Amino acid sequence: MITMGIKAILFDLGGVLIQLGGINKMMDWTGWDHDKFWRCWLASPSVRCFESGKITTEEFGLALVEEFNLPVQADDFLALFASWPQGVYPGAEELLGKAGALYPLGCLSNTNSLHWDYLIERTQLIGYFDYLFPSHHTGLLKPDRLSFTNAADKMGLQPEQLLFLDDNQINIAGATKVGLRSYLVKNAIHAGNILEELGILG
Repeated sequence: MITMGIKAILFDLGGVLIQLGGINKMMDWTGWDHDKFWRCWLASPSVRCFESGKITTEEFGLALVEEFNLPVQADDFLALFASWPQGVYPGAEELLGKAGALYPLGCLSNTNSLHWDYLIERTQLIGYFDYLFPSHHTGLLKPDRLSFTNAADKMGLQPEQLLFLDDNQINIAGATKVGLRSYLVKNAIHAGNILEELGILG
Protein backbone atom coordinates (compact mmCIF):
# COMPACT_ATOMS: atom_id res chain seq x y z
CA MET A 1 0.00 0.00 0.00
CA ILE A 2 1.20 3.54 -0.74
CA THR A 3 0.98 4.44 2.96
CA MET A 4 3.98 2.23 3.70
CA GLY A 5 6.97 4.53 4.11
CA ILE A 6 5.07 7.81 3.83
CA LYS A 7 5.93 10.06 6.77
CA ALA A 8 4.53 13.44 5.70
CA ILE A 9 2.48 15.19 3.01
CA LEU A 10 3.52 18.26 1.02
CA PHE A 11 0.83 20.42 -0.61
CA ASP A 12 1.14 23.04 -3.30
CA LEU A 13 -1.16 26.00 -2.60
CA GLY A 14 -2.43 27.68 -5.78
CA GLY A 15 -4.56 25.32 -7.87
CA VAL A 16 -4.69 22.72 -5.08
CA LEU A 17 -5.97 24.52 -1.98
CA ILE A 18 -6.39 28.06 -3.32
CA GLN A 19 -8.47 28.84 -6.40
CA LEU A 20 -6.61 30.87 -9.01
CA GLY A 21 -8.14 33.34 -11.46
CA GLY A 22 -6.74 35.72 -14.03
CA ILE A 23 -4.88 33.07 -16.02
CA ASN A 24 -7.27 33.35 -18.97
CA LYS A 25 -6.58 37.08 -19.21
CA MET A 26 -2.85 36.37 -19.22
CA MET A 27 -3.36 33.89 -22.06
CA ASP A 28 -5.38 36.51 -23.93
CA TRP A 29 -2.58 39.04 -23.51
CA THR A 30 0.16 36.63 -24.60
CA GLY A 31 -1.74 34.57 -27.17
CA TRP A 32 -0.41 31.39 -25.54
CA ASP A 33 -2.36 28.28 -24.62
CA HIS A 34 -2.48 26.96 -21.05
CA ASP A 35 0.54 24.64 -21.35
CA LYS A 36 2.77 27.19 -23.06
CA PHE A 37 1.82 29.87 -20.56
CA TRP A 38 2.86 27.72 -17.60
CA ARG A 39 6.06 26.55 -19.28
CA CYS A 40 7.02 30.15 -19.93
CA TRP A 41 5.89 31.31 -16.49
CA LEU A 42 7.90 28.70 -14.59
CA ALA A 43 11.01 29.38 -16.69
CA SER A 44 10.65 33.17 -16.71
CA PRO A 45 13.67 35.05 -15.28
CA SER A 46 11.34 37.78 -14.02
CA VAL A 47 9.05 35.33 -12.24
CA ARG A 48 11.95 33.37 -10.81
CA CYS A 49 13.58 36.52 -9.44
CA PHE A 50 10.34 37.74 -7.87
CA GLU A 51 9.21 34.42 -6.45
CA SER A 52 12.64 33.77 -4.96
CA GLY A 53 12.49 37.14 -3.20
CA LYS A 54 15.22 38.87 -5.21
CA ILE A 55 13.30 41.83 -6.68
CA THR A 56 10.49 44.12 -5.57
CA THR A 57 6.91 43.95 -6.75
CA GLU A 58 7.41 47.08 -8.83
CA GLU A 59 10.55 45.70 -10.47
CA PHE A 60 8.73 42.48 -11.22
CA GLY A 61 5.81 44.26 -12.88
CA LEU A 62 8.07 46.24 -15.20
CA ALA A 63 10.25 43.26 -16.05
CA LEU A 64 7.37 40.83 -16.69
CA VAL A 65 5.48 43.22 -18.98
CA GLU A 66 8.63 43.66 -21.06
CA GLU A 67 9.62 39.99 -21.03
CA PHE A 68 6.15 38.70 -22.02
CA ASN A 69 5.50 41.68 -24.31
CA LEU A 70 2.18 42.33 -22.62
CA PRO A 71 -0.11 44.96 -24.21
CA VAL A 72 -0.66 46.72 -20.86
CA GLN A 73 1.23 48.84 -18.35
CA ALA A 74 2.99 47.32 -15.36
CA ASP A 75 0.33 48.62 -12.95
CA ASP A 76 -2.41 46.92 -14.97
CA PHE A 77 -0.55 43.62 -14.93
CA LEU A 78 0.16 43.85 -11.19
CA ALA A 79 -3.50 44.59 -10.44
CA LEU A 80 -4.49 41.43 -12.29
CA PHE A 81 -1.68 39.41 -10.73
CA ALA A 82 -2.64 40.47 -7.20
CA SER A 83 -6.15 39.16 -7.86
CA TRP A 84 -5.06 35.66 -8.91
CA PRO A 85 -5.95 34.10 -5.50
CA GLN A 86 -9.74 33.70 -5.63
CA GLY A 87 -10.42 32.03 -2.28
CA VAL A 88 -10.05 28.65 -0.66
CA TYR A 89 -11.29 25.64 -2.58
CA PRO A 90 -14.33 23.88 -1.09
CA GLY A 91 -13.14 21.07 1.14
CA ALA A 92 -9.61 22.42 1.58
CA GLU A 93 -9.76 23.02 5.32
CA GLU A 94 -11.56 19.74 5.95
CA LEU A 95 -8.90 17.92 3.93
CA LEU A 96 -6.04 19.53 5.83
CA GLY A 97 -7.73 18.80 9.14
CA LYS A 98 -8.11 15.10 8.32
CA ALA A 99 -4.66 14.72 6.82
CA GLY A 100 -3.02 16.72 9.60
CA ALA A 101 -4.47 14.40 12.22
CA LEU A 102 -2.52 11.55 10.63
CA TYR A 103 0.63 13.07 9.14
CA PRO A 104 2.83 16.15 9.46
CA LEU A 105 1.90 18.60 6.71
CA GLY A 106 4.00 21.05 4.74
CA CYS A 107 3.24 23.55 2.00
CA LEU A 108 5.73 23.80 -0.84
CA SER A 109 4.69 26.65 -3.08
CA ASN A 110 6.15 28.98 -5.67
CA THR A 111 4.72 32.20 -4.34
CA ASN A 112 5.49 35.83 -3.61
CA SER A 113 4.83 38.63 -1.15
CA LEU A 114 1.50 39.62 -2.75
CA HIS A 115 -0.03 36.16 -2.72
CA TRP A 116 1.50 35.15 0.60
CA ASP A 117 -0.05 38.18 2.28
CA TYR A 118 -3.42 37.14 0.84
CA LEU A 119 -2.98 33.65 2.30
CA ILE A 120 -2.17 34.99 5.77
CA GLU A 121 -4.71 37.82 5.88
CA ARG A 122 -7.71 36.21 4.19
CA THR A 123 -7.50 32.46 4.87
CA GLN A 124 -6.87 30.13 7.81
CA LEU A 125 -4.77 27.64 5.88
CA ILE A 126 -1.37 28.46 7.40
CA GLY A 127 -2.47 27.13 10.76
CA TYR A 128 -2.85 23.60 9.38
CA PHE A 129 0.79 23.28 8.34
CA ASP A 130 3.72 22.08 10.41
CA TYR A 131 6.24 23.22 7.81
CA LEU A 132 6.19 26.21 5.46
CA PHE A 133 8.32 26.43 2.32
CA PRO A 134 7.17 29.52 0.38
CA SER A 135 9.65 30.18 -2.40
CA HIS A 136 10.08 33.89 -1.70
CA HIS A 137 11.32 32.97 1.80
CA THR A 138 13.44 29.92 0.92
CA GLY A 139 14.80 31.36 -2.34
CA LEU A 140 14.13 27.96 -3.94
CA LEU A 141 11.67 27.31 -6.75
CA LYS A 142 9.88 24.26 -8.10
CA PRO A 143 10.63 22.33 -10.23
CA ASP A 144 14.30 22.78 -9.25
CA ARG A 145 15.76 19.81 -7.39
CA LEU A 146 16.87 21.91 -4.42
CA SER A 147 13.31 23.03 -3.65
CA PHE A 148 12.36 19.42 -2.95
CA THR A 149 15.54 18.26 -1.22
CA ASN A 150 15.49 21.34 1.02
CA ALA A 151 11.95 20.53 2.16
CA ALA A 152 12.90 16.92 2.87
CA ASP A 153 16.01 17.96 4.78
CA LYS A 154 14.16 20.53 6.90
CA MET A 155 11.52 17.90 7.74
CA GLY A 156 14.19 15.35 8.63
CA LEU A 157 12.99 12.91 5.98
CA GLN A 158 14.15 11.23 2.82
CA PRO A 159 12.42 12.39 -0.40
CA GLU A 160 10.75 9.00 -0.83
CA GLN A 161 9.07 9.44 2.55
CA LEU A 162 7.16 12.47 1.25
CA LEU A 163 3.87 12.48 -0.63
CA PHE A 164 3.57 15.58 -2.84
CA LEU A 165 0.43 17.07 -4.41
CA ASP A 166 0.65 19.77 -7.09
CA ASP A 167 -1.50 21.03 -9.97
CA ASN A 168 1.34 21.44 -12.47
CA GLN A 169 2.80 18.48 -14.37
CA ILE A 170 6.18 20.18 -14.66
CA ASN A 171 6.46 20.30 -10.86
CA ILE A 172 5.22 16.73 -10.53
CA ALA A 173 7.92 15.57 -12.94
CA GLY A 174 10.59 17.46 -11.01
CA ALA A 175 9.48 16.05 -7.67
CA THR A 176 9.23 12.50 -9.01
CA LYS A 177 12.76 12.73 -10.40
CA VAL A 178 14.02 13.58 -6.92
CA GLY A 179 12.14 10.63 -5.41
CA LEU A 180 8.97 12.15 -3.92
CA ARG A 181 5.76 10.19 -4.44
CA SER A 182 3.96 12.82 -6.49
CA TYR A 183 0.42 13.19 -7.81
CA LEU A 184 -1.22 15.73 -10.09
CA VAL A 185 -4.40 17.19 -8.58
CA LYS A 186 -6.71 19.98 -9.71
CA ASN A 187 -8.48 21.10 -6.52
CA ALA A 188 -8.96 20.16 -2.87
CA ILE A 189 -11.75 17.65 -3.53
CA HIS A 190 -9.60 15.91 -6.13
CA ALA A 191 -6.67 15.91 -3.70
CA GLY A 192 -8.84 14.30 -1.04
CA ASN A 193 -10.03 11.65 -3.47
CA ILE A 194 -6.44 10.82 -4.42
CA LEU A 195 -5.42 10.49 -0.77
CA GLU A 196 -8.37 8.20 -0.08
CA GLU A 197 -7.57 6.04 -3.11
CA LEU A 198 -3.98 5.73 -1.91
CA GLY A 199 -5.08 4.69 1.57
CA ILE A 200 -3.62 7.85 3.12
CA LEU A 201 -7.02 8.90 4.49
CA GLY A 202 -9.67 6.58 5.84
